[in-house]
Amino acid sequence: MEMNTYKKTWRQLLLSAVTLFACQSSLAQIPSEGMSYYLPQTEMVFTFLVEKTSFTPGELAEYAQRYLKARDAGTAPLTTYRIVDIKMNTIGRPDTTKHFTLALDKRFSISELHRTDYGVLTAINTTNPYQEPEAIPFQPAAKPKPLNPRDYMNEDILTATSKAKMAQLIAQDIYDIRDSRNQLQRGLAEFMPKDGEQLRIMLNGLATQEQALSQLFVGTTEIDTTEVTLVYVPRTVTDREVFFRFSKYYGMTDADDLGGTPYYISVTQEQGVDNNSLPQDPKAMKDNINLYVNTPGKIKVSLTTDERTLKNYTFYAAQFGNIENLSGALFGKKQTSKIVLNPITGGIESITEELLK
Repeated sequence: MEMNTYKKTWRQLLLSAVTLFACQSSLAQIPSEGMSYYLPQTEMVFTFLVEKTSFTPGELAEYAQRYLKARDAGTAPLTTYRIVDIKMNTIGRPDTTKHFTLALDKRFSISELHRTDYGVLTAINTTNPYQEPEAIPFQPAAKPKPLNPRDYMNEDILTATSKAKMAQLIAQDIYDIRDSRNQLQRGLAEFMPKDGEQLRIMLNGLATQEQALSQLFVGTTEIDTTEVTLVYVPRTVTDREVFFRFSKYYGMTDADDLGGTPYYISVTQEQGVDNNSLPQDPKAMKDNINLYVNTPGKIKVSLTTDERTLKNYTFYAAQFGNIENLSGALFGKKQTSKIVLNPITGGIESITEELLK
């Protein structure tokens, strides 16, 4: 929701009960017993899918051009990497500069205080239905069992006395396999299958034999996909900060590794918070119970390279807003309040009043 709407939904209820603290130095702790909690800072969790391609040259690569006319058959092993997907989600983690202790006083009707496993305040006098998504480990697709060319070699090939002779015999076998496949597809084979299913099985078998023997000349390529997670905490407006580097030949590298191409992150403030939007009420200080919430600010984060913009993200972040103190008057003896906070931004999501019996 937009910030103007965000303010109207709850600020009118708190106008006389909220004290705005514009700077951290004004957040004095109350020396009393109570329950400690944190307000969150908003963190970005990036998930990159990185594809690794490994080429292994064939045992007979030097004969690929002579016998199979394969001009581009590689003769040296090669490993390359590329980023195939980028995802991002925001999470809330404790901001160590916003650690408070809620004063427990019999004058105030506070019966429940809910926090995340990290100690971030999420609800008062009620529960918060939010559950942080469970991280699901990336599972790459199953790869077929590699073919062993020797399983498809005849006796003459296996007993060849030289590498050149072996290459000649294997090449001839490959051409015979191709000829057999063409004969089957045209219906001219000496022994034709009885039905379509049997034809399919025979054609698949010939294709497997050709692939296994051909890889001795053209080599094999193996593709693996891995997941890399990076966390970024936007703290201030920044332009083209080096987030990480990526190398075609080494994959993900550190930001200070000049062997990789730089990936930049930029942060701009889309919508700030008016520090004078809520008046200070000196009378409210007598009901100060050390209950603070965030008023988050809206930011835009861009992930770019020197050539192009990869991703743009717009969201509310706790550390780009203000902190507000809620008066204990919200929790009186005759009526109390139920407050739900956003665990990622620390802002108020809802306030409901309830009469006490």
